[in-house]
Amino acid sequence: MTQAPAAPIKAIAFDAYATLFDVYCMEALAEEYFPGQGKALTILWRQKQIEYTRIRSMSSQFRTFWEVTRDALIFAARSLQLAMTDSQRQHLMNQYACLRPFPENLATLEALKAMGIPLAILSNGTHSMLDIAVKYNDMNHLFAHILSADSVQKFKTSPEVYQLALDAFQLPARDILFVSANAWDACAATWFGFTTFWVNRSQQPEEVLDVSPTATGRQLSDVLTYVRGLHG
Repeated sequence: MTQAPAAPIKAIAFDAYATLFDVYCMEALAEEYFPGQGKALTILWRQKQIEYTRIRSMSSQFRTFWEVTRDALIFAARSLQLAMTDSQRQHLMNQYACLRPFPENLATLEALKAMGIPLAILSNGTHSMLDIAVKYNDMNHLFAHILSADSVQKFKTSPEVYQLALDAFQLPARDILFVSANAWDACAATWFGFTTFWVNRSQQPEEVLDVSPTATGRQLSDVLTYVRGLHG
């Protein structure tokens, strides 16, 4: 499923969590603390984290993504009836701040930057969370902008969050490629007007939302192939 835009892409904005950084790498530490429950805890934690961002945005009850992530972890542990200590919770949260990228990501980002395309992160994460993750993974030199939903006190899929990329790049939405591994994010960004790329790592079916991302692939390196095709 590919619908090429009329002109080459002039900038790229990447979602951070699950797109650049692997949120499920938390499973090993969770399994160490709670044998047999690490995977379940990690999955429920992520699901509740996203649900809380939506509830808070819709209700105009903003809390930072760090706070939302902590609250989602507390809920997930309670839901699974796990006796999580304060120390365990803090260690899990500290590791969340230092998530590793997917294996192909650094080389892909380097290649895109070498093409002369300005890159940004556009994320629900706080400025502090994103700064730590970028520095921890030696990505400081790759991004022209690191854009946080904190700036507008709302979360994606609120249009105000996507607008941050337009303001930063000083470009219309169609000239910016928005890349996300979250289908709901890619769909909402398409509604907003971005050219979009969905990194469908786990081969999920398309969302039934009367909208489709401009293009899809299995990993971030497919974005490089797509952009090279647009630029001839």
